[in-house]
Amino acid sequence: MRRRFYCEGGSEVTRVVVKEDGDALLPCSLSTEQNIQSELFDWKKDGRNVFLYDAADEYNSGRSGQDVQFKGRVFHFQDQLKHGNASIIIRNTRVEDGGDYTCAFPRLQGHVFHIKLVVAPILKNRPEVPGAAPEPSVKTLDQTKDWSVLQCLVRGASPKPLLQWKDSAGNILPAKEPQFTERGGSYDVILQTTVTKTDHYHCVVTQEEISHQTEAETYVHISGAASKPYVTILKAREGGVLLQCEVQGASPKPLLQWKDSAGNILPAKEPQFTERGGSYDVILQTTVTKTDHYHCVVTQEEISHQTEAEIYVQPIAHNCGEQSQGSDSTGLVIAVVVLSIILGVIVLLAVCCIKRRCTNKGSQAERDPL
Repeated sequence: MRRRFYCEGGSEVTRVVVKEDGDALLPCSLSTEQNIQSELFDWKKDGRNVFLYDAADEYNSGRSGQDVQFKGRVFHFQDQLKHGNASIIIRNTRVEDGGDYTCAFPRLQGHVFHIKLVVAPILKNRPEVPGAAPEPSVKTLDQTKDWSVLQCLVRGASPKPLLQWKDSAGNILPAKEPQFTERGGSYDVILQTTVTKTDHYHCVVTQEEISHQTEAETYVHISGAASKPYVTILKAREGGVLLQCEVQGASPKPLLQWKDSAGNILPAKEPQFTERGGSYDVILQTTVTKTDHYHCVVTQEEISHQTEAEIYVQPIAHNCGEQSQGSDSTGLVIAVVVLSIILGVIVLLAVCCIKRRCTNKGSQAERDPL
């Protein structure tokens, strides 16, 4: 951001405001747009040498004399010199770069431009500043399957720091009242919070007065490591066997894969996820067509956890169900037919036998008259 104003004596001053660690463009151009490739222009800040150009001889090409504060951070615009532009850019600005700058053309009727640079400090880790809080100490005080109590401790900070617990999304978490202990103008601070979800948590320590901020991270896993999956055969039919793998209450979200005994990942249907309070129930199905030992592998990379279960699929006979049912029906029909034939033969023989007896009796009666 630039603004123009006038200093004592009527000289125009350009005010430039940038954030710390950003790049500052300090303007300096001749209104005549005279080519200055062979000229001399000199940038100074409070009497210190910032940048000097003299007919292509300049600090970045080996010329000596530049103040150590600006070494390797100040550059001009070579292609703009022919238009009378002697502006410079200061890379990675520091708070101490702020101040009054002059851009002078000693050989051109003493043209001098005035620039005021303001560098707005940002919050960042400044361990070199006296009283800056060190990186906090974080730990888990207590934990159950449903929650964890986290503690953040900072020692010897001055001025008094602000402590905050944040989740991985940057949300500030509710916490107990901080506990302060003051010793000779320095502060020890404890801040506790209770969390109920698996996540990466940060304790952030801020000291606005000295633009200092530091933090520490801890990982909390709440009762979410997947247990051994449940595997089963859902259907055995023509074309293969349908296998199902099921996991319940896993957090973070697990990855399920079906593999054969050689470790090859098998194609599967889209997994079915059900989310409940940050935990996941997952079902994964696949169809196999070969006899083998099959494994359902459950992986949670974030917590370096993996578990699996195995199931054996026996030789698969095509149309086995239909064939068995047909064979039973055919056997029953044959048995009925055979039994019917046998009964028919028995009945026929019995009839013939009766007829013979009757015939024999009749013949004997004719031979023996009363």
